[in-house]
Amino acid sequence: MLKFAANLTMLFQEVPFLQRFKLAAEQGFSYVEYLFPYAWDKNTLAELLQENQLEQVLFNLPPGNWKGGERGIACLPDRKNEFRDGVEQAIEYAQVLGVPQLNCLSGLTPEATKQTLLWDTLLENVAFATQQLQKHNISLLLEPINSKVDMPGFYLDTLDKALAVKQAINSPKLKIQFDIYHMQIMHGDVSRLLERNLQDIGHIQFADNPGRHEPGTGELNFNYLFRKLDALGYQHWLSAEYIPAHTTITSLDWFHSIN
Repeated sequence: MLKFAANLTMLFQEVPFLQRFKLAAEQGFSYVEYLFPYAWDKNTLAELLQENQLEQVLFNLPPGNWKGGERGIACLPDRKNEFRDGVEQAIEYAQVLGVPQLNCLSGLTPEATKQTLLWDTLLENVAFATQQLQKHNISLLLEPINSKVDMPGFYLDTLDKALAVKQAINSPKLKIQFDIYHMQIMHGDVSRLLERNLQDIGHIQFADNPGRHEPGTGELNFNYLFRKLDALGYQHWLSAEYIPAHTTITSLDWFHSIN
């Protein structure tokens, strides 16, 4: 039985953020995620989860200046101390919220910086985060994001790069966050990618392509992909991280047809 989560950053934007927990529960979701919790009091968020009988399954490590255009700092050599402080802050939130896994964003490739230095910095930071999270039985996820459409210059933009980091760190507490939308843009053939690498994947997000809208609006056959993941025995979460083409409620036909 597949476990579907609602990404509250992307879905239910019709209402303020703190009201989205209730709407997700009313639509039948038992699991939620969102990009970042740090703008809100962690106890307030925990109360909303409890009130609505929801389990939060993921959020991201602090990304640097997100509003200013930064998309993570894990590969940036001059931000190591900030990255480590962010890991500690994320652990504090994860413990209160009961979140079992955190996602790491590599960041954008800075100009005039040696590739070897960026790679070594990423490995050092991912190893540190994995070790710190493991002390609290929290897993770390590493997400490749497409650099062709959504995040030009994103450092960790292919599945091969993410798998190379995972192999270098060699920890069972480090997994890949596989976003079907991003991987369709960068690689295509996502069905075979999922099948070949399922043992390394700890979380899946999805949106259709092009447009990053709900299943059924683009080129991907999500009925097939969901059936395949179920048949393969995928045990982790599948999170709806898409921009509704119209309203969130009208975008959820795919979910209600499954449930």
